Amino acid sequence: MGRAFEFRKARKMKRWSAMAKTFTRIGKDIVMAVKEGGPDPDANSRLRAVIQNAKAANMPKDNIERAIKRASDKDQGDYKEVLFEGYAPHGIAILIETATDNNNRTVANIRSYFNKCNGNLGTSGSVEFMFDHTCNFRVNAEGLDPEELELEMIDYGAEEVFHDEDGIHIYAPFESFGGIQKELEERGIEILSSGFDRIPQVTKSLSAEEAADVEKLLEKIEEDDDVQNVFHTMEETSNEEA
Repeated sequence: MGRAFEFRKARKMKRWSAMAKTFTRIGKDIVMAVKEGGPDPDANSRLRAVIQNAKAANMPKDNIERAIKRASDKDQGDYKEVLFEGYAPHGIAILIETATDNNNRTVANIRSYFNKCNGNLGTSGSVEFMFDHTCNFRVNAEGLDPEELELEMIDYGAEEVFHDEDGIHIYAPFESFGGIQKELEERGIEILSSGFDRIPQVTKSLSAEEAADVEKLLEKIEEDDDVQNVFHTMEETSNEEA
Protein backbone atom coordinates (compact mmCIF):
# COMPACT_ATOMS: atom_id res chain seq x y z
CA MET A 1 0.00 0.00 0.00
CA GLY A 2 1.10 3.58 -0.59
CA ARG A 3 1.44 6.71 1.53
CA ALA A 4 -2.22 7.66 1.19
CA PHE A 5 -3.29 4.30 2.66
CA GLU A 6 -0.90 4.64 5.62
CA PHE A 7 -1.94 8.26 6.15
CA ARG A 8 -5.63 7.35 6.25
CA LYS A 9 -5.02 4.42 8.59
CA ALA A 10 -3.16 6.64 11.05
CA ARG A 11 -5.70 9.48 10.84
CA LYS A 12 -8.52 7.03 11.52
CA MET A 13 -6.99 6.30 14.90
CA LYS A 14 -7.14 9.93 15.96
CA ARG A 15 -9.72 11.76 18.06
CA TRP A 16 -10.29 14.51 15.46
CA SER A 17 -13.69 13.19 14.41
CA ALA A 18 -15.41 14.34 17.64
CA MET A 19 -19.01 14.89 16.61
CA ALA A 20 -19.47 18.50 17.76
CA LYS A 21 -16.28 19.66 16.05
CA THR A 22 -17.20 17.79 12.87
CA PHE A 23 -20.62 19.46 12.68
CA THR A 24 -19.08 22.91 13.25
CA ARG A 25 -16.55 22.32 10.47
CA ILE A 26 -19.20 21.08 8.05
CA GLY A 27 -21.42 24.05 8.89
CA LYS A 28 -18.65 26.42 7.83
CA ASP A 29 -18.04 24.37 4.69
CA ILE A 30 -21.72 24.76 3.80
CA VAL A 31 -21.55 28.54 4.24
CA MET A 32 -18.47 28.82 2.02
CA ALA A 33 -19.95 26.51 -0.62
CA VAL A 34 -23.27 28.40 -0.77
CA LYS A 35 -21.55 31.80 -0.86
CA GLU A 36 -19.39 30.57 -3.72
CA GLY A 37 -21.93 28.73 -5.88
CA GLY A 38 -25.46 29.20 -4.54
CA PRO A 39 -27.83 27.02 -2.47
CA ASP A 40 -28.82 24.50 -5.18
CA PRO A 41 -26.72 21.31 -4.82
CA ASP A 42 -27.54 20.25 -8.39
CA ALA A 43 -25.84 23.39 -9.71
CA ASN A 44 -23.11 23.61 -7.06
CA SER A 45 -20.61 20.75 -7.08
CA ARG A 46 -18.82 22.01 -3.98
CA LEU A 47 -22.08 22.06 -2.01
CA ARG A 48 -22.91 18.53 -3.24
CA ALA A 49 -19.59 17.33 -1.84
CA VAL A 50 -20.17 19.02 1.52
CA ILE A 51 -23.67 17.51 1.81
CA GLN A 52 -22.22 14.04 1.12
CA ASN A 53 -19.71 14.60 3.93
CA ALA A 54 -22.46 15.83 6.25
CA LYS A 55 -24.47 12.66 5.63
CA ALA A 56 -21.35 10.51 6.15
CA ALA A 57 -20.87 12.22 9.53
CA ASN A 58 -24.51 11.44 10.44
CA MET A 59 -25.45 15.12 10.49
CA PRO A 60 -29.27 15.27 10.64
CA LYS A 61 -31.01 16.30 7.43
CA ASP A 62 -32.76 19.18 9.24
CA ASN A 63 -29.39 20.53 10.36
CA ILE A 64 -28.09 20.44 6.81
CA GLU A 65 -31.15 22.22 5.43
CA ARG A 66 -31.02 24.88 8.16
CA ALA A 67 -27.32 25.47 7.48
CA ILE A 68 -28.00 25.97 3.76
CA LYS A 69 -30.86 28.35 4.54
CA ARG A 70 -28.70 30.37 6.96
CA ALA A 71 -25.86 30.50 4.45
CA SER A 72 -28.27 31.92 1.85
CA ASP A 73 -29.18 34.81 4.17
CA LYS A 74 -27.56 38.06 3.07
CA ASP A 75 -26.80 38.87 6.72
CA GLN A 76 -24.76 35.68 7.12
CA GLY A 77 -21.09 36.58 7.20
CA ASP A 78 -18.62 34.69 5.06
CA TYR A 79 -15.60 32.73 6.17
CA LYS A 80 -12.13 33.20 4.75
CA GLU A 81 -9.86 30.19 4.37
CA VAL A 82 -6.45 30.95 5.89
CA LEU A 83 -3.45 28.59 6.09
CA PHE A 84 -1.01 28.74 9.02
CA GLU A 85 2.41 27.10 9.11
CA GLY A 86 4.85 26.51 11.90
CA TYR A 87 6.98 24.15 13.94
CA ALA A 88 6.13 22.23 17.07
CA PRO A 89 8.88 21.20 19.49
CA HIS A 90 11.41 18.65 18.22
CA GLY A 91 11.30 19.91 14.63
CA ILE A 92 7.79 18.72 13.75
CA ALA A 93 6.23 20.77 10.95
CA ILE A 94 2.55 21.73 11.36
CA LEU A 95 0.10 22.93 8.72
CA ILE A 96 -3.22 24.39 9.92
CA GLU A 97 -6.27 25.04 7.75
CA THR A 98 -8.70 27.56 9.22
CA ALA A 99 -12.02 29.12 8.21
CA THR A 100 -12.44 32.45 9.97
CA ASP A 101 -14.66 35.52 9.99
CA ASN A 102 -12.09 37.41 12.08
CA ASN A 103 -8.53 36.91 10.89
CA ASN A 104 -6.99 39.04 13.67
CA ARG A 105 -8.56 36.80 16.31
CA THR A 106 -7.42 33.63 14.57
CA VAL A 107 -3.84 34.84 14.10
CA ALA A 108 -3.61 35.88 17.75
CA ASN A 109 -4.98 32.54 18.97
CA ILE A 110 -2.77 30.37 16.76
CA ARG A 111 0.32 32.37 17.71
CA SER A 112 -0.47 32.01 21.41
CA TYR A 113 -0.73 28.21 21.12
CA PHE A 114 2.70 27.98 19.51
CA ASN A 115 4.22 30.34 22.09
CA LYS A 116 2.74 28.48 25.08
CA CYS A 117 3.95 25.10 23.79
CA ASN A 118 7.52 26.06 22.79
CA GLY A 119 6.71 26.07 19.09
CA ASN A 120 7.22 28.68 16.40
CA LEU A 121 4.58 30.12 14.07
CA GLY A 122 6.25 30.38 10.67
CA THR A 123 5.79 32.53 7.59
CA SER A 124 3.80 31.61 4.49
CA GLY A 125 5.56 28.83 2.59
CA SER A 126 7.80 27.78 5.45
CA VAL A 127 6.47 24.21 5.73
CA GLU A 128 3.72 23.87 3.09
CA PHE A 129 6.21 22.41 0.61
CA MET A 130 6.73 19.43 2.94
CA PHE A 131 3.19 18.19 2.28
CA ASP A 132 1.47 16.88 -0.85
CA HIS A 133 -1.92 18.57 -1.29
CA THR A 134 -4.29 15.78 -2.30
CA CYS A 135 -7.99 15.19 -2.85
CA ASN A 136 -9.79 12.02 -1.85
CA PHE A 137 -13.06 10.23 -2.47
CA ARG A 138 -14.72 7.36 -0.62
CA VAL A 139 -17.20 5.52 -2.79
CA ASN A 140 -19.64 2.65 -2.31
CA ALA A 141 -17.74 -0.53 -3.21
CA GLU A 142 -20.84 -2.55 -4.10
CA GLY A 143 -20.54 -3.90 -7.63
CA LEU A 144 -17.12 -2.34 -8.21
CA ASP A 145 -13.71 -3.89 -8.77
CA PRO A 146 -11.10 -1.67 -7.03
CA GLU A 147 -8.34 -2.66 -9.46
CA GLU A 148 -10.51 -1.99 -12.49
CA LEU A 149 -11.67 1.33 -11.04
CA GLU A 150 -8.07 2.33 -10.39
CA LEU A 151 -7.12 1.71 -14.02
CA GLU A 152 -10.09 3.76 -15.18
CA MET A 153 -9.48 6.64 -12.74
CA ILE A 154 -5.78 6.98 -13.62
CA ASP A 155 -6.89 8.92 -16.70
CA TYR A 156 -8.48 11.48 -14.37
CA GLY A 157 -5.45 11.88 -12.11
CA ALA A 158 -5.91 9.11 -9.52
CA GLU A 159 -2.63 8.03 -7.94
CA GLU A 160 -3.76 5.56 -5.31
CA VAL A 161 -6.92 3.45 -4.99
CA PHE A 162 -7.53 0.98 -2.17
CA HIS A 163 -10.40 -0.89 -0.57
CA ASP A 164 -11.27 -1.35 3.11
CA GLU A 165 -14.37 -1.94 5.22
CA ASP A 166 -15.48 1.67 4.64
CA GLY A 167 -15.51 1.47 0.85
CA ILE A 168 -13.14 2.23 -2.01
CA HIS A 169 -10.81 5.18 -1.51
CA ILE A 170 -9.37 7.26 -4.33
CA TYR A 171 -6.47 9.67 -3.79
CA ALA A 172 -5.26 12.15 -6.38
CA PRO A 173 -3.55 15.56 -6.61
CA PHE A 174 -5.62 18.49 -5.32
CA GLU A 175 -6.30 19.86 -8.82
CA SER A 176 -7.89 16.55 -9.96
CA PHE A 177 -10.90 16.91 -7.63
CA GLY A 178 -13.36 18.37 -10.14
CA GLY A 179 -12.56 15.90 -12.92
CA ILE A 180 -12.84 12.84 -10.69
CA GLN A 181 -16.02 14.08 -9.01
CA LYS A 182 -17.65 14.65 -12.41
CA GLU A 183 -16.59 11.26 -13.75
CA LEU A 184 -17.83 9.36 -10.69
CA GLU A 185 -21.18 11.16 -10.82
CA GLU A 186 -21.59 10.51 -14.54
CA ARG A 187 -20.89 6.81 -13.98
CA GLY A 188 -23.52 6.69 -11.24
CA ILE A 189 -20.95 5.66 -8.63
CA GLU A 190 -22.16 6.66 -5.16
CA ILE A 191 -19.75 9.09 -3.49
CA LEU A 192 -19.97 8.55 0.27
CA SER A 193 -17.58 11.35 1.21
CA SER A 194 -14.80 13.43 -0.27
CA GLY A 195 -12.27 16.00 0.83
CA PHE A 196 -8.72 17.21 0.83
CA ASP A 197 -5.64 16.13 2.76
CA ARG A 198 -2.08 17.34 3.08
CA ILE A 199 0.04 14.21 3.29
CA PRO A 200 3.54 14.68 4.74
CA GLN A 201 6.29 13.68 2.33
CA VAL A 202 8.52 12.58 5.21
CA THR A 203 7.57 11.84 8.82
CA LYS A 204 9.73 11.95 11.94
CA SER A 205 9.66 9.38 14.73
CA LEU A 206 9.72 10.74 18.30
CA SER A 207 10.05 9.23 21.73
CA ALA A 208 6.89 9.00 23.84
CA GLU A 209 8.00 12.01 25.88
CA GLU A 210 8.74 14.10 22.78
CA ALA A 211 5.47 13.07 21.14
CA ALA A 212 3.59 14.22 24.27
CA ASP A 213 5.11 17.70 23.83
CA VAL A 214 3.82 17.83 20.25
CA GLU A 215 0.41 16.42 21.20
CA LYS A 216 -0.01 19.20 23.76
CA LEU A 217 0.27 21.79 20.99
CA LEU A 218 -1.89 19.81 18.56
CA GLU A 219 -4.68 19.52 21.12
CA LYS A 220 -4.75 23.28 21.70
CA ILE A 221 -4.86 23.97 17.96
CA GLU A 222 -7.51 21.34 17.21
CA GLU A 223 -9.82 22.68 19.92
CA ASP A 224 -9.92 26.16 18.35
CA ASP A 225 -13.28 26.89 16.72
CA ASP A 226 -11.64 28.50 13.68
CA VAL A 227 -9.51 25.43 12.90
CA GLN A 228 -10.79 23.07 10.19
CA ASN A 229 -7.86 20.65 9.79
CA VAL A 230 -4.39 20.08 11.23
CA PHE A 231 -1.59 18.18 9.50
CA HIS A 232 1.90 17.44 10.80
CA THR A 233 5.06 15.47 10.11
CA MET A 234 5.16 13.46 13.36
CA GLU A 235 5.02 9.74 12.70
CA GLU A 236 1.72 8.34 13.92
CA THR A 237 1.16 4.77 15.03
CA SER A 238 -1.89 2.82 16.09
CA ASN A 239 -0.99 3.09 19.80
CA GLU A 240 -1.41 6.85 19.69
CA GLU A 241 -5.16 6.71 20.13
CA ALA A 242 -6.63 9.44 22.27
